[in-house]
Amino acid sequence: MTHSGIRQGLALLRKRDFARLFTAYLISYAGNAMAPIAMAFGVLALTGSASDTALVIAAPTAAQVAILLLGGVLADRTSRQRLIVIADCLALCSQVCLALLLLTGCADINVLALVMLFNGAAMALHLPATTGLLPQIVAAHELPAANALLATARSGAMMMGAALAGVLVAGVGAGITLLIDALSFGISAWLVASLKPASQAVALAASVWQDLRLGWHAFTRHRWLWSIVAQFSLLVAAVQAVFGLLGPLVASTTLNGPVDWGLISASFGLGTLGGGLLSLRLTFQRPLFAASLGILAMCLVPLALAPPLGVAFVCLAAVIAGIGGQLFGVLWFTTLQQHIPAHLLSRVSAYDHLGSIALAPLGIILAGLGYESLGARTTLLLAAATIIVPTLLVLLVADVRELRRLDLQPVIE
Repeated sequence: MTHSGIRQGLALLRKRDFARLFTAYLISYAGNAMAPIAMAFGVLALTGSASDTALVIAAPTAAQVAILLLGGVLADRTSRQRLIVIADCLALCSQVCLALLLLTGCADINVLALVMLFNGAAMALHLPATTGLLPQIVAAHELPAANALLATARSGAMMMGAALAGVLVAGVGAGITLLIDALSFGISAWLVASLKPASQAVALAASVWQDLRLGWHAFTRHRWLWSIVAQFSLLVAAVQAVFGLLGPLVASTTLNGPVDWGLISASFGLGTLGGGLLSLRLTFQRPLFAASLGILAMCLVPLALAPPLGVAFVCLAAVIAGIGGQLFGVLWFTTLQQHIPAHLLSRVSAYDHLGSIALAPLGIILAGLGYESLGARTTLLLAAATIIVPTLLVLLVADVRELRRLDLQPVIE
């Protein structure tokens, strides 16, 4: 976008519902940035085992894989707004349980993993509903600016939350950090409940199974869509292994523990903030081609951690990775919202999220085993390769390179 896009974004922030949604993102994602750091170092302090930590970190993603499609169907068949509120309340309860388990000394790896499953279930309900709710809040021509602003909110929140988490975990422990995270979900639920979105077009099929079939048909008819999701099934597995497990392990053994990892995570948040602001100024006529080039930058973090380089260099790599990752996110969600019919959007989004995270639990567990058997350097280099190779391959797909942006309105069918 140009300067007119920035003016449009500022105008959106003056609208009641979008401003509240923006604030909900800001608060909840600050808490979300704190939770992985708190859990990783909490489990490491409890057992010191990379494989135990991998099991707990992988649990919520496994839950997402199990029920994401149901979340997409529910979001299209019922109220996306109400589903987000329910998801936030479920996340609040699970975070309180995790905090109490750690604070009371009753934490057990199996119990922590079980509670983390509920955390993942909340996310599985939340993600498809959020993608579909935005077009009910803003006009079609405002979607690029709205996505960029929400991405900026996420980014600023991640930066602040990660930096704060590093300090809190080091100072007061993982339990208190998780209680603060739980509070953020409560505030977010209240803000989303107060929204007044446009009425949701609900096209009820004969059954949930029929809804899933319609969503699958819409998903598979677009080569650019399923190609990038296939790419992301490998890329996300590597990225989650790095940020959820390998990074904290390297920080705890080679760097200055949670403080340094909080700084690195905050640097990634700073990069995503920059990427969100950049997306307000730039226009890409071939958005998926630009997005795929941007996401290549994610390999820089495992490459910087492998030697490892000094904290300053890892932070720089994280900033660049954040910029590229955020540009991808803004361009990707805007493309979905413009090219997928509104009544199918949450279901298609569910297939998108499911495919993208399908291998993440396995990737995290393999990273834990690799760390213990192959060492940090080899495992991190393998993670970097898992980001680079699928991304280069997806650029060979003509639809990814050539798909053009729709400036005025999403597809209606």
